[in-house]
Amino acid sequence: MDPNLVTYIKGEQGRFNQLLIDYLNGLTMPPLLKKSTIYSIKAGGKRLRPILMKLTCEGLNGNVDKVYPAAIALEMVHTYSLIHDDLPAMDNDTYRRGMLTNHKKFDEATAILAGDGLLTNSFHSIANATCYSDKEKVFIVSKLAQASGLEGMVAGQSMDMQAEQGLTEVDELEHIHQLKTGKLLTFAVVVGAYLAGASNEIMDKIEQFGQTIGLVFQIQDDILDIIGDQEIMGKASGSDEGNQKSTYPSLLGFDGAMEHKNRYVQQAKQLLHEMKLEGTYLEQLVDYLSNRNQ
Repeated sequence: MDPNLVTYIKGEQGRFNQLLIDYLNGLTMPPLLKKSTIYSIKAGGKRLRPILMKLTCEGLNGNVDKVYPAAIALEMVHTYSLIHDDLPAMDNDTYRRGMLTNHKKFDEATAILAGDGLLTNSFHSIANATCYSDKEKVFIVSKLAQASGLEGMVAGQSMDMQAEQGLTEVDELEHIHQLKTGKLLTFAVVVGAYLAGASNEIMDKIEQFGQTIGLVFQIQDDILDIIGDQEIMGKASGSDEGNQKSTYPSLLGFDGAMEHKNRYVQQAKQLLHEMKLEGTYLEQLVDYLSNRNQ
């Protein structure tokens, strides 16, 4: 990967981390709740979703400063989802990014409330952004609610829990992950394009791009569960197999999953070519998502 892109990503990660912490520190809330929310924000994370939003806006010659309130909101929703995914009633995980999960560090009630608060205040971040017109606020809030709610991420999580061991078709698995993982990734690029004033044609293609890289991301996640380095990932590998979960490698075999992922990588790059975004950091990020080790 281009060293300049690595520098760019690290710089944006630091910027988004600080903006998130500043936002939370600016709120009046009980000390334990504040510690809990900031703990999960500080747990790290690649901040890929907000970076995707900014790179999309940048690639389409938009004003990238307008990205930040929506990107902060998006990352609060993502962090809430991880806190809740780790709970005993869901994935029952002890570690996240090498740190104790929120409910292990604090307690279940505090973790649930921290997640609830991050989700709710994500909309506050957008509604109070002075850089957005009323029309832009309505568009962003509507898209975020749809991507994260009962027709999006929450639906995918519900379907995933119901069908963990019963899936036999790749199409079924992909539908779940298009909702659970793909919706927020798609939101990122769609809002980035919208804020850049993209045409309807570009908006359609960027949505397809988001859906495609969502599948690239998830297939690589499943592959890493088999071959990933536990110290690098910050969580135990092999959990999917141990829990007998349906994954791309379990349905297609390891080589089949790799081939499947590579087809989506090529589809994503073709869409970027059609939008005249080839050769940009956005294209390099596709390779990063496909080859990441954590």
